[in-house]
Amino acid sequence: MGRDLDKERFTEEEYVRFGERMEEQLGVLRELLDTPGFGQGPATIGAELELFLIDEDGRPLPRNSQVRESLDDPRVVLELGRYNLEVNLTPIPLSGTPFETLAAEVQETMTKVDEAVEHGGALPIGILPTLDTEDFTLGAMSDQNRYRAMSRGIRRLRLEPFLVKIDDLELSVEDVILESANTSWQVHIRTPPERFARLFNAAQLAIGPVLAVCGNSPFFVGRQLWEETRIALMEEAADDRDVQRGERRDGRVTFGSDWVREGAYELFERYVRDYDPIVPDLTDDAGRYDVPELRLHQGTVWQWNRPVYDPADGGHLRIEMRALPAGPSCADMAANTAFLLGLTLSQAERDLTGYRFAQAYQNFYRAAMSGLDAKLSWPGDDGAFEAADLVLRLLPEAREGLLAAGVKPHDADRALGVIEQRTRLRRTGSVWQREALERFGGDRRRMVRRYRELALSGLPVHLWP
Repeated sequence: MGRDLDKERFTEEEYVRFGERMEEQLGVLRELLDTPGFGQGPATIGAELELFLIDEDGRPLPRNSQVRESLDDPRVVLELGRYNLEVNLTPIPLSGTPFETLAAEVQETMTKVDEAVEHGGALPIGILPTLDTEDFTLGAMSDQNRYRAMSRGIRRLRLEPFLVKIDDLELSVEDVILESANTSWQVHIRTPPERFARLFNAAQLAIGPVLAVCGNSPFFVGRQLWEETRIALMEEAADDRDVQRGERRDGRVTFGSDWVREGAYELFERYVRDYDPIVPDLTDDAGRYDVPELRLHQGTVWQWNRPVYDPADGGHLRIEMRALPAGPSCADMAANTAFLLGLTLSQAERDLTGYRFAQAYQNFYRAAMSGLDAKLSWPGDDGAFEAADLVLRLLPEAREGLLAAGVKPHDADRALGVIEQRTRLRRTGSVWQREALERFGGDRRRMVRRYRELALSGLPVHLWP
């Protein structure tokens, strides 16, 4: 879904042809993945940062087209909401000093976008606390065919309104525009096909404790909800299951429901089998191995960890890790990346067959709800741990995973040191937001303005006053 489309409306015939092409391209992908030597190469990482644009008062600013045009930077693209932008960071080797490099580019691009916003700025935060229900109209959607087509495609499947129920909040809307309330920090790692299942399952296991220490989305439309409310909001705001699809186990945004047994192909096959197309854009001039319809469809199933096939330079696989929130600062996002990648790499070496998938599933949602206070399980141990204790116990394993991948010790130690201090002080972005809001007498706009100043300083959140 990263490119715009030529049109926003499609015929039933196009839906049928699109489905046929996906089936054909599954066979092509299987052939590719079985080819000796496919996708080999050094491990690389990449990331996407979604940002809110705000005015001088801390309210959402619906001017992403104007800001992108003034920037003239190919890394910057429009997101679903007119008050959102996405920055696609430069892929880099995992070996060496990746987190130092990543933090520097995040700081550079955030500052660049912020300076391009006249009478306002840019904010890396999971959910903007000053959003209100009137910000979710059809007019809030970016002026691009791809987003209108996506909206039409999901409404074609779901005739009922979208109902969001989180704790005591209940909100009904007619469109997918609520997705624009969420901004993420999405991390990619290149993965050889033969290692995919182990790494993907390890990422599913790792994200629970990692998310517990990364919470940055405690508020939505004036309510204090989960530590990482974004998880629940994204799942419900784009759920295409209505009464006719209630039997499908997973929504369109999902953690999943089982370990991967064989490899990436089984996930691509599941996406084709279980999910109806919503954007049947047909491509007639692609090469055999581009599989454009399959890739487009895969981009409309938003599993928190999902496979990516990229045909560039002979083709390769990536795992896209989508569960982390944007922000609070460049140092925090680099640290979150280091912990997630290091823990994933280290856990890929263990046998997870004796650990029930349901336990990893529970960890994920408990972490989203309760952050460092969550009770989490872990393979090889009976009972539950407080998330803060488990994070501190897992940091050395994450470090070993990074060093084995060629990360320089000082880069790994600097990044993981941020996680350690954040955990010991219990100072996540969500904690800071709650305390700041109380200090400012409930003034959300004042809190947002202060958050922006500190985010742009580059200081990790545990050092914010």
